[in-house]
Amino acid sequence: MSRFGLTAERVFDGEIMRTDVAVVIEGARIVEVVAKPKLDSSVPLQDLGKGMLAPGFIDLQVNGGGGILLNATPTLEGVRAIAKAHRRFGTTGLLPTVITDAPKVMEAAATAVSQAIRQGMPGVLGIHIEGPFIDPARKGAHAEQFIRRAADRDEAWLKSLDCGEVLVTLAPNCVAPDFIRELNDAGITVSLGHSDATAEQALAALEAGATGFTHLFNAMSQMTGRAPGMVGAALAHVGASCGIIADGHHVDPVALRAAIAAYAAPQKQYSQIFFVSDAMPSAAGGPDRFTLQGRPAEVVAGRLQLADGTLAGANITMRDAVRYGIGQLELDLEQALAMASLRPAQYLGLGDKLGRLRHDQRANLVHLTDDLDVLETWIDGKATEET
Repeated sequence: MSRFGLTAERVFDGEIMRTDVAVVIEGARIVEVVAKPKLDSSVPLQDLGKGMLAPGFIDLQVNGGGGILLNATPTLEGVRAIAKAHRRFGTTGLLPTVITDAPKVMEAAATAVSQAIRQGMPGVLGIHIEGPFIDPARKGAHAEQFIRRAADRDEAWLKSLDCGEVLVTLAPNCVAPDFIRELNDAGITVSLGHSDATAEQALAALEAGATGFTHLFNAMSQMTGRAPGMVGAALAHVGASCGIIADGHHVDPVALRAAIAAYAAPQKQYSQIFFVSDAMPSAAGGPDRFTLQGRPAEVVAGRLQLADGTLAGANITMRDAVRYGIGQLELDLEQALAMASLRPAQYLGLGDKLGRLRHDQRANLVHLTDDLDVLETWIDGKATEET
């Protein structure tokens, strides 16, 4: 395998911004990040010029994009189309997400992701199964007719999946702690969401092995002084991580800034707060109108909603979330980029493989302009035109 180097005006290594360095790649891995004067002269160097190199974005909640919805197209080609659409906006690793639906649809989606993993499809890290074991009181845009309680066969099915990383969102007041414990013991990441649970119920689920919260603030019991709810449990628990939708529609920016501040506390050093897109088919170049399980959904002034006004996922990519983080959440560039790459990687337990530019990490990178337009991506050392 031949080595080559990439450099740009700035290089964000996942933690700090650096200048006058080159990222040396061999095969699918990063060999080193080295000062350009110390680069071996035999290594061909591609100078990308202005802008910055950074770890590729990692999105753990991608319902669709580019006109494709995984629930509607639970096939290998559907997965491929979603990954390809989001790659154009800097996402080099994602979890295609299937929401509450008929068992045959959810099973087909898992089969498609399993095929993608076996084929080494660029960008696909695993699957996010959001539902169907959620609380009808906080269903959001999930179709109520498919919401149900978990049975023994569901546990067996989830534990049998060969889909790479498996993330499951469930309601802690609708499943037994033993169900969560069994999934956790099987290596499945359990996130809490779409629930009107009390803080006590959420904390019991975390004790049983759940590790995070799905789209904090959205579709969950809120925090008040005498009833902390799901939000209070997420902010108070030292080990609980969470994804946030930063689009200006799902959560007020003041609330998001408060959550980010809470996660900056020393006791939260082993938990993560990170961006998710919760993208639907309209995102990543898709049309403004589509059908969600027979219901029309439309983008209205940037807000993706059903006919009754219910939010129906989001109309953003991770690139958009980073821009929003800097422009509206008062994050510095490095913090916003980390929340789109290193932090979600760490939450999945992949921080030793993804999210940084350093020795032996997978060579997943994005070249961005100073305005955060995406110029190029690399997945496992291969540029877009090579994959």
